[in-house]
Amino acid sequence: MNLPVTYETLVVTLSDRAHRGEYEDLSGPRVKERLAEFFSSEGWKCNISLKLIPDDSSTLEELLKSAGNIYNVIITTGGTGIGPRDITVETVKPLLVKEIPGIMEFIRIRYGTEKPNALLSRGVAGIIGNSLIYTLPGSVRAVDEYMDEILKTLRHTIYMQYGIDTHSKDQ
Repeated sequence: MNLPVTYETLVVTLSDRAHRGEYEDLSGPRVKERLAEFFSSEGWKCNISLKLIPDDSSTLEELLKSAGNIYNVIITTGGTGIGPRDITVETVKPLLVKEIPGIMEFIRIRYGTEKPNALLSRGVAGIIGNSLIYTLPGSVRAVDEYMDEILKTLRHTIYMQYGIDTHSKDQ
């Protein structure tokens, strides 16, 4: 299997208030910025689309069911907490064909040792259709923390996703 010529990437922000225009979405554009830097540093072409939706499970599910066959990488921001409108994890998890629990567990522990509230994030990662998906909290600070760790493994994860063995035959 070959790597894509251009990586199609979708960033979805879930926020009732930003969707209503009560404040500007800053976390989605920050994810886009971090992804653009990553793909550029790898010398890979990418198209990054931004989507802002309310905290609505059916809207997210419909979007992800179609996006999983279009995009190579999907990152959501928002809706990973424990509030009544935090529906991202419950919506995404049943759609996963493979879960990648280690990355999110590591991030929670890494940042939870400094800031115990980070342990309350319920983000998940995995594969939906043909897409890698990561669910991040909605704050810009959390986005940066999560992206710091995700980007350390994203190149290898993409290779694994496409069945490309980057390990030496001698190891």
